[in-house]
Amino acid sequence: MSVRRAQQEIDSEEFGRWIAFYELEPWGNPVEDLRVGAQLSMVANINRDRKKAPEPFGLLDFVPWSKDRPEAKAEPILLADPKAQTALLCATLFGGK
Repeated sequence: MSVRRAQQEIDSEEFGRWIAFYELEPWGNPVEDLRVGAQLSMVANINRDRKKAPEPFGLLDFVPWSKDRPEAKAEPILLADPKAQTALLCATLFGGK
């Protein structure tokens, strides 16, 4: 069902009840996320550089909702020239030349 159709057929009271029901009985299957995480960790471990990443990846490294997922530690790229910095941002965000 599209959002537009749902807005036409469901009033705010019913929508609120669905939200409350989801809080009590969430649907979807976290086990499926874990299965995919296991597959992705296998592929990542097969292709990882053991010198750069000596510890193997675990399935929770690839599950977005996992609290055990490591944080990305990217250092910002800061250029001295403001125009070059803007060009870098545009190229990164918009695929500029």
